[in-house]
Amino acid sequence: MNTSDSVSLVSGINASHDACPPEPQHMSLAVILCLVYLLGLLLNGFSLWVFTCRIHKWNSGAVLQFNLAISDTIITPLTPLMAVYFAMNSNWIFGNFVCQLKIAVLSIHFNGSVIFLTLISVHRYLTVVHYNRSSLMKRTTFVKKLCAGIWCFLIIMGIVYGWLLPVTTEKNHGQCLTIHQTTLTDSYFIINFVIFFFWCILPLIISVFCYSRLARSVTRINISSVQGQSVKTKSLRMIGICLVIFSLCFLPLNVVRTIGVIVKKYHPERCSLLLQLQTAYYACYVLAGINCCLDPLIYFFGSQNFIKAFRSSLRVIGVKRNVEKQIESETLSQSANKNVVLTVS
Repeated sequence: MNTSDSVSLVSGINASHDACPPEPQHMSLAVILCLVYLLGLLLNGFSLWVFTCRIHKWNSGAVLQFNLAISDTIITPLTPLMAVYFAMNSNWIFGNFVCQLKIAVLSIHFNGSVIFLTLISVHRYLTVVHYNRSSLMKRTTFVKKLCAGIWCFLIIMGIVYGWLLPVTTEKNHGQCLTIHQTTLTDSYFIINFVIFFFWCILPLIISVFCYSRLARSVTRINISSVQGQSVKTKSLRMIGICLVIFSLCFLPLNVVRTIGVIVKKYHPERCSLLLQLQTAYYACYVLAGINCCLDPLIYFFGSQNFIKAFRSSLRVIGVKRNVEKQIESETLSQSANKNVVLTVS
């Protein structure tokens, strides 16, 4: 074997090591994904209706919760694209612009949810633990301006991510935001660690600090009164829900993605491991979607105005149903009386 043949053989082996073709995902993953985000759409859509149509005066907490509901809702239209991607054997067929739009919206959705959840924890901490101190977070006007600035920042960041991560073709499969995009390995590596620190570790530390102080303060509440017991119970439930959202929905997704980009960068020849990590990432993606279903519980436990509006909405719906049933029964009785009269005549 001459030198050129040896070089060709070595380069062929390296190429085979670097190439890790996409693996089709099971259709159950797409079905579960659609069901989770459909349920999230229904819950958050109802929450948005309560905020906009049933709560006439917002405080700073309601403003943060409303923006969290928006960030949870905007991801729903893109969910069918992911389902089609799984159905097409992990082949992206929608073109580069739609891929970049998907990445931008995903970025806005996940990062927005993390930011607003963190701000809700800070707001709750300041409201309960430092209830007798003035704070900008307690002012509705300031919080509205803060949320507007956050949305501008999220949109800009989403556009940047979409521009940095275009569609690539791997083994005749169009790839959008996957670990198989070999030419984007360095980009994914850098972007991942930025996201992992600023949108996972740092918000988690802030939330744990705020809720630990909040839990300590809540345990001192006098539970001899019904109101004190109610405040304590709802606060502890809210603390539990928020920490579950961070630990169940966001932490596994970020950890699995971080392991994936490290393996892809330093051990690209371990194809079977990369494929397992890809499947695990999509499973964690479904878990992250549960966040959209759990966030409405925060509104229920975190806002007395939301609870009142929610209950009044149920009463209104119940009254309408009773009226409709009464009208229907009266119509049936009237038609029966007419039939009796016609029969007698």
